[in-house]
Amino acid sequence: QVQLVESGGGLVQAGGSLRLSCAASGRTVSIVTMGWLRQAPGKEREFVTSISLSSGNTYYTDPVKGRFTISRDNAKNTVYLQMNSLKSEDTATYYCAAARSVLVRMRSGYDYWGQGTQVTVSS
Repeated sequence: QVQLVESGGGLVQAGGSLRLSCAASGRTVSIVTMGWLRQAPGKEREFVTSISLSSGNTYYTDPVKGRFTISRDNAKNTVYLQMNSLKSEDTATYYCAAARSVLVRMRSGYDYWGQGTQVTVSS
């Protein structure tokens, strides 16, 4: 019903920046929240940030506060993740996700998932 496609990942030096994009298609009227989660090798997938598509309210996990910014363009059915001051600890596969619930902060709350885009930060 909903398809999500991430893009924008790559290799960047510590302290550098990247912007990820996630385009949603299909039955997007069902989506009320979109977010980003990440998974490093050997670790569980963890919540990074989410945004309410209606209000624009956002939530960030502590390790990325002040460095990452989530935004949305509802007309384009697209959400972005601007990542600044990147650290080696940010290296992970980043997944776009969409939910029918408000400002979901846990993995189990998301209903739709993208394929992931790799972010590698060199130190």
